[in-house]
Amino acid sequence: MTSIYAAKPWLAQLSEAQRADITPPETVLHSFRAAVARAPEHTVLVYFDGRLSYAETDALSDSVAGHLAARGLAGGDRVALMLQNTPHFVIALLGAWKAGATVVPLNPMYKSGEVAHVLHDADVTALVCSDRAWEGYLRDTAADSTVRIALTACEFDLQSLDDERVFGGYERLPAPADTDDLVTVARQGLKAPSDREPSATDTALISYTSGTSGTPKGAMNTHRGITYNAERQRTGHPIAEGSGYFALAPLFHITGMVCELAACVANAGTLILAHRFHPGVVLDAFAEHRPAYTVGPSTAFMALAATPGVTREHFASFEVISSGGAPLPPALVEKFRAGFGPYIRNGYGLTECTAPCASVPPEKEAPVDPVSGTLSVGVPGPETVVRIVDLEGNDVPFGEQGEIMVRGPQVVPGYWRRPEATAEAFPDGELRTGDIGFMDRDGWLYVVDRMKDMINASGFKVWPREVEDVLYTHPAVREAAVVGIPDAYRGESVKAYVSLRPGAEADPAELAAYCKERLAAYKYPREVEVLAELPKTTSGKILRRELRTQA
Repeated sequence: MTSIYAAKPWLAQLSEAQRADITPPETVLHSFRAAVARAPEHTVLVYFDGRLSYAETDALSDSVAGHLAARGLAGGDRVALMLQNTPHFVIALLGAWKAGATVVPLNPMYKSGEVAHVLHDADVTALVCSDRAWEGYLRDTAADSTVRIALTACEFDLQSLDDERVFGGYERLPAPADTDDLVTVARQGLKAPSDREPSATDTALISYTSGTSGTPKGAMNTHRGITYNAERQRTGHPIAEGSGYFALAPLFHITGMVCELAACVANAGTLILAHRFHPGVVLDAFAEHRPAYTVGPSTAFMALAATPGVTREHFASFEVISSGGAPLPPALVEKFRAGFGPYIRNGYGLTECTAPCASVPPEKEAPVDPVSGTLSVGVPGPETVVRIVDLEGNDVPFGEQGEIMVRGPQVVPGYWRRPEATAEAFPDGELRTGDIGFMDRDGWLYVVDRMKDMINASGFKVWPREVEDVLYTHPAVREAAVVGIPDAYRGESVKAYVSLRPGAEADPAELAAYCKERLAAYKYPREVEVLAELPKTTSGKILRRELRTQA
């Protein structure tokens, strides 16, 4: 039976340029080398007052590739990158790909246990991280893994401003004796190996995500999947070649990797980096560097709008501002436009579909569902098919809710070494998103809720069981259940309910601090409530849904 969505009603929302066929480059390296050839002296990386041209970055990443190969890194080996938005990330990424490796991006907020899982699961051979993280805990974590090559980077390098708002409290550390310094290696003038060029179908990234279940799994983002979405963005957005792209989303996140870095390179643009998000620093960068494009979660735009001294002039250079990773309230879109001028364009995607699978075309504005008040996340691209299905996998009519399914060239082939999880999440190559939504007759997609219990805090996914497992290690905790609660700033915040062991004592602040020490900052519960008993089914299963309703 032909799907009712096969007619692609969303095509009518796309311009001729957005519907046109594209031929994506084989890999981001091909895009990068094309930019080097046509604009070698153009600045590709800005980091505070530091500048690197395409030609310089090409040579630096060549040397990193040569070093990795000389240290014994083989084609297909995994290189983990655990860095903030700095030039080191881009140089190491390109160098790893030039050495024929697969890159495993890691969130710098991860704690030792979270990093250890990824290093073991991906059989990581090389780790690139900050010297601060290496000295803090990664040395021990890496020692108990397959890692045998380590490079460290100092955030003070490649700039000289040392902005106190970002680097306050940091001191330059002595170079670790048991690692290689990334910048020193990059300046050695080594040549990249000539026989390791990746192909379109090779795995470019293993991006760890909880996906539609609670076990962190590595989505295998192919080189072609990245360049497809990057090329669609380049051809679909009216941004002049060479323009500035501000990296508001972190580069380790699939949104930053594709919509900022890869799209920027495809357009021979300039990627503007500011280490990590600080509203005042970001606004100063907007004023100085006049970027044309950025993308980030709605929480970032809330923070920018609330920063003292912010004006319309800060946003005057932008041609396109996109939002994704967290729900975008319609009221924020209108308040932002009224206050600062730009219209924030919503978008929707997952790691498993290499960032966007739907977005608001630049010439359009997203409609708001009159019943639910939900802002549309946009429309799919011309080669993408989005379906809404019921529990049996059958199409539901336009306007009715169901699970969102995605098929297209950006969908990953599966999860790293997880055949059963791949079969479940990608039946016949189609992605089961686990999200509930609907599509109207004009092809506009709306995301309503998640099927599972995943918590979305500022665009980061939090799986309740991971937090619960930490709580269960506290000697006073008897039972634990974690849910997401509405948060005007983060979209959702983590709340934990616990019951205590007989005779034990622990106050909520102590339990929250206990989790904070053991989990990334976005995962620990902002609220903890102690109950005498948690609600359960007759079989003893804790009822999260009752707690969520109570919250």
